[in-house]
Amino acid sequence: MMVKLKRILLVEDSPNDAELTLEALSEYNLANEVEVVRDGQDALDYLYREGRFSGRSDGNPAVILLDLKLPKLSGLEVLKTIKSDDRMKLIPVVVLTSSHEENDRIESYNLGVNAYVVKPVDFHAFINAVKSLGIFWAIVNEPPPGSIA
Repeated sequence: MMVKLKRILLVEDSPNDAELTLEALSEYNLANEVEVVRDGQDALDYLYREGRFSGRSDGNPAVILLDLKLPKLSGLEVLKTIKSDDRMKLIPVVVLTSSHEENDRIESYNLGVNAYVVKPVDFHAFINAVKSLGIFWAIVNEPPPGSIA
């Protein structure tokens, strides 16, 4: 059975964490459907099809994996923008962060995040967590209308 893959937007400023995330997703052939951006402004440019993303195809990603500690605009600012925009508020957003701060978790849920995952320090735990996220959001979950499918 051929599974139709769905696009994932990974917003991660750490090259190492981005590489590990892509490695984990590649086991299920999901990595080639991942768009990686390194800061909050690029994430919004991607979503709004502005700047260097002005020519990208229509539609929203099936899920956004969002770090909180980002240059230019924080992950919380990106999340607030996404969830306050009727065109994007249904996009599932998973915070994937190293932040254990209770305030970050509370604010993320107040803004409408779908899940909050603290990056495990252990390599294998991190890989397994990302694999599980990828399988669920990019294969199992039915995305909202308007997503890139």
